[in-house]
Amino acid sequence: MKRVISPGKGQLDKLRQPLTKGEKIVFDFFDKYLDEKWEIYIQPHLNGLRPDFVLLNPNVGIAVYEVKDWDLDAMQYFVKAQVQAPPLLWAKRNGKSFKIKSSDNPIEKIQIYKKEIYELYCPRLQQRSGYGAITAGVIFPFASDEKLNELFLPIQTFYKMNQYSDLYPLVGSDALSSKQIEKIFPRHADKSDRMSEDLAKDFRNWLVEPDFSATQRTPLELDKKQLLLVKNRTQTGFRRIKGPAGSGKSLILAARAAELASQGNDVLVVTYNITLIHYLMDLAVRWPTTNINARKNVTWLNFHRWCKRMCQTFGFESEYRELCRKHFEEDSGMPTNHSSEEEAVLDKKIPALVSEALDKCSSEEKYDAILVDEGQDFLPEWWNALRKSCKSDGEMLLVADATQDIYGRSGRWTDESMLNAGFKGSWSVLNVSYRLPPSMVDLASAFAQRFLPSHLVDLPKPMKQQEMKVEPCYLKWTQINQEAREIAAKKCADVILHLAKEASGNFSIPDITFLTANSKFGREVVSHLESKIRVIHTFGSNDKESQRMKMGFYMGDARVKATTLHSFKGWESSAVVVYVEDASSEQSLALLYTGITRLKRRTEGSYLSVISSANQLRKYGKTWQPLYEEI
Repeated sequence: MKRVISPGKGQLDKLRQPLTKGEKIVFDFFDKYLDEKWEIYIQPHLNGLRPDFVLLNPNVGIAVYEVKDWDLDAMQYFVKAQVQAPPLLWAKRNGKSFKIKSSDNPIEKIQIYKKEIYELYCPRLQQRSGYGAITAGVIFPFASDEKLNELFLPIQTFYKMNQYSDLYPLVGSDALSSKQIEKIFPRHADKSDRMSEDLAKDFRNWLVEPDFSATQRTPLELDKKQLLLVKNRTQTGFRRIKGPAGSGKSLILAARAAELASQGNDVLVVTYNITLIHYLMDLAVRWPTTNINARKNVTWLNFHRWCKRMCQTFGFESEYRELCRKHFEEDSGMPTNHSSEEEAVLDKKIPALVSEALDKCSSEEKYDAILVDEGQDFLPEWWNALRKSCKSDGEMLLVADATQDIYGRSGRWTDESMLNAGFKGSWSVLNVSYRLPPSMVDLASAFAQRFLPSHLVDLPKPMKQQEMKVEPCYLKWTQINQEAREIAAKKCADVILHLAKEASGNFSIPDITFLTANSKFGREVVSHLESKIRVIHTFGSNDKESQRMKMGFYMGDARVKATTLHSFKGWESSAVVVYVEDASSEQSLALLYTGITRLKRRTEGSYLSVISSANQLRKYGKTWQPLYEEI
């Protein structure tokens, strides 16, 4: 029997947070001395907790371990008692004492791990007695057992851990050097009727490595045409690329940015969507030529943040602030809902001010290359303002998909405006969708043909038969009648929780992504989820809060994701839940198309669930039969 290790041994030297020397010692110890039925999960995304090791055996139980490489002789560690509160861990260095944060105190951490495993991730464990199926231990590979027991005794006593030392092992270098697994993990061989394969399955769904984390360790893979676009520039330096969802537009842009930067060029990457920046940066580091200098040479900004920076840099900050003060609560622009006057400021007045500011820009202050993703979100005036920030012999790249025109701006890109923007010749066209599962390609194409303007539709084509793999794809459409609208938020939460429970290794719980167009509705869904599952979301109570949350939103986070359809445009996930309430305009329909095309095919399987209370979509939803239900 081969042991389950996640991530696999061959991936351990590629982890984004490399194993410490002590963690490597502990992993080798567990792998060598534990029975092969014990599964080993390394730095699992445990709903945002990220312990160092989790061990799982359906016949025995669960163990969670924190490893600390601390040298207890490097500083003077001591414990301070508190009245009716846990004792605090302190240290003294160079005559100065300071408190060790609770987040760094390993005893505090394993208490949290064990409690949450019991209460949230293994809900079917027996009451009270099921707590004994979980071992929570701390290992200090470079400290003696004697020193550890002396230092941590007051904290162990407070939590009554020393009364159950076999469930709370605190061990150091002596125990490791003895090569006796019983000293590190006393209950490793105790078969228990409190544990079962069903209980292990409940927990395993939380431990599987997210698709995003595994993907980050693999280089970008491009076909011949995509590679040609990455490696070469046009004679004029201007290039425009169009293609449907999943055709590799963002991959090409990110790879081109990394390629140019590795050659010593100063590169600017611009998006309209704030959250898309994180995704593009994560793609860029997967390009083979990427190095430290490449990351330093690329500036990543959304368009209106770039506008602000240019005004600050070239002496127009007061004019910029005055424009924003009159129309927005804060000076970052981009409120959720624009009045016509606000749109005029964002679309025309601010770009015009930036254009004026850039007239003072010297050649040395300009970029060697400027790359724009999701170009259908941009206006020609914005592009021409960016041109002023590019060197005369520099490079400009625009990638777009008019089918995802959720702001109604594609119509402004006429043949004349394209010519005035510096483009000559035709578009470079991508047409194969590598991201979407084949069954989703058909449904997305049918949606676009049925609901979107024909002159904007750029239909995805599936991969050639010889390139396709047999990959499961689970699709569901749930139509909610208008009179049952009040149950929609709970229904969305129930779908997410059911998906978390039934993941079964097809995907990891942190891959689950919930999308909606309405932030208020999103907050309702999150409120239903938060008592049972950790969520990272962007549904702030105001624009300022939402923008801060968007800056911290990224797929590498260990929690379930929830954000707006607008914010997730350009991203991808293997497990997506979409709620749609409005389908009355071209923009709202384009937004839903954008949402359903976020699905990423995956060898182990992918999942998309659409919950709709828009009556206009009922007939289309029925085309998902037999994967259609009505409430």
